[in-house]
Amino acid sequence: MSSINQGEAQPPQNAGSLAKTVGRNPMRSPLEQLLHALNQPLTGLQCSMEVALAGPRTPEQYVQGLHEGLELTERMRALVEGLREVVDGEKEKHEEPEMNTIDLKTLLREVVDDLEPVAEAKGVRIELDWTGAFSLALNAGRRRLGTVVFRIVESAIGLADAGSVLQIEAGGVTNGDNTNKDEAWIRLEWLAESSGSAFSRAELGLLVAQAGWEHMGAHWERQRTENLETVTVRLPLVT
Repeated sequence: MSSINQGEAQPPQNAGSLAKTVGRNPMRSPLEQLLHALNQPLTGLQCSMEVALAGPRTPEQYVQGLHEGLELTERMRALVEGLREVVDGEKEKHEEPEMNTIDLKTLLREVVDDLEPVAEAKGVRIELDWTGAFSLALNAGRRRLGTVVFRIVESAIGLADAGSVLQIEAGGVTNGDNTNKDEAWIRLEWLAESSGSAFSRAELGLLVAQAGWEHMGAHWERQRTENLETVTVRLPLVT
């Protein structure tokens, strides 16, 4: 992985010319992409029911059809939950933001600790590097910020190749660091599974995370170079 174990984490730069944007249509909003994804299990469920009713079938075939229908229903349930989270974020977007001083390092460490068993079950090792300020003034509530951080890390674990490393670099930069912007940033990098599906729960979870970050005013970038994927979010600080 390109940035693992190369010293202190630094604020990520914009992607180079080799990076390719991931996604079926990056011009669509996360909500539009989730709505599009909802059609796939609905179509599959409809086809499964039509096949079951088309003619006589064995008990085993009916059982198989029921299992397929149950799997598609569970996928739709996950999609609806994601859509609800995005819609709730849309509501919060139009409310007066509340400035909070948040220890982002502690919050991220708590999320990583909570998801460590999930990563171990997948065979993914998490490495976390931090640079810059810890306590940052953000237009975000700690609970809401914790939710979107959890979503993005959980989804990255789901998309990472078994036996690989999920590298998480994060920090906060201020005027004292000779930068033009005051911002918090988080960058995740992982080797992607070759069999990843655009409609997997991890991909859909990443769309929900993207919507949550963007509702808080963050800039979201996702790139892929061969099988190496990176997601970077930058959240402006209150000045």
